[in-house]
Amino acid sequence: MGTTACFGAARAQSAAAEGEKIAFDRGKGNCLTCHGIKGGDLPGTIGPALKDIKSKYPDRNDLVAIVSDETKRNPQTVMPPFGRNRILTEQEINAVVDFLQTL
Repeated sequence: MGTTACFGAARAQSAAAEGEKIAFDRGKGNCLTCHGIKGGDLPGTIGPALKDIKSKYPDRNDLVAIVSDETKRNPQTVMPPFGRNRILTEQEINAVVDFLQTL
């Protein structure tokens, strides 16, 4: 594996680790309030368990759109529009998506 490939893999791993912190942070992403996530404490059951995400959402952009504003796809959702309501920045949403793709 070349240096560039190693650097890219390390950066993706770092972004996924940051995304995990955000997802598990009760004051930020707060994903555990509604979703079961491997490694998370006291998960909620309102939303589906977050597993096999990459196979369910092979197009990363679909997942970014869901986290940013699921109301565009599903107006009846109870999931907060993390991007539209500025709960998370674009960079934070991308980090969360990087993490979700590891599940």
